[in-house]
Amino acid sequence: MIEGGEDGTIERGHGVAVWRQIDRSLSADIAGGAWAPGERLPTEQALALRFQVNRHTIRRAVQAMVQRGLLRVEQGRGTFVQEGVIDYMIGRRTRFTENIARNRREAARVLLSSGEVLPPPAIAKLLKAPARQPVLVMEALSSAGGFPVSLSTGYFPLGRFPDLLAHVVETGSITQALQRCGLGDYARAMTRVIARMPTAEEARLLKQPVTRPVLLTEAVDVDGDGKPISVSLTRFASDRVQLVLDSAADAS
Repeated sequence: MIEGGEDGTIERGHGVAVWRQIDRSLSADIAGGAWAPGERLPTEQALALRFQVNRHTIRRAVQAMVQRGLLRVEQGRGTFVQEGVIDYMIGRRTRFTENIARNRREAARVLLSSGEVLPPPAIAKLLKAPARQPVLVMEALSSAGGFPVSLSTGYFPLGRFPDLLAHVVETGSITQALQRCGLGDYARAMTRVIARMPTAEEARLLKQPVTRPVLLTEAVDVDGDGKPISVSLTRFASDRVQLVLDSAADAS
């Protein structure tokens, strides 16, 4: 018998695949606090030596744990214990930075791309804008505590906010940029949520398996007069974020 199973041993020839026993052993280690959330596990080579197996067997056990959301693998960095799931509140006032701060994490946003486009008909309808009138589109990757949690595509009316992009680049904040454009505050008018499988590019940016679903929100924000000021499509990593409907905020 080899040290490492759920009860401290791995047994061969007893009907349970070795990689499953390693999965149980590592899962028990994590539950027992051997590695804290966010901490990196030993290398494949070190784990293979511990369990006296080849690296392929270790890789299969780790992949099973990744699929369950217990671990995450970052290309070039290693394998890490998954942090606790973030409660992301959705209500009349939905703000990314405030949501992440409420979960005691540091928020960050990286602008991936931007430009002027003719909006898809569905987006133009939600913005209540002419379909042949260009809008500003911005794609951004947002993180919490240094780990990506969402990928968003936002559409904004150019005629109303011609300098919005410059302000976003300068402040790094949509809310602050809109304030500089003269919009004191805004509210969430509608949020639609669905689950779907990510594209390969979405999975790469969110650093998650392509086989794990993302939570897609389609949201419309409005000004005090109820006029749409943005439509956003946000893909959340489903193993890191759970969406919470903030009914108390909606009632206030």
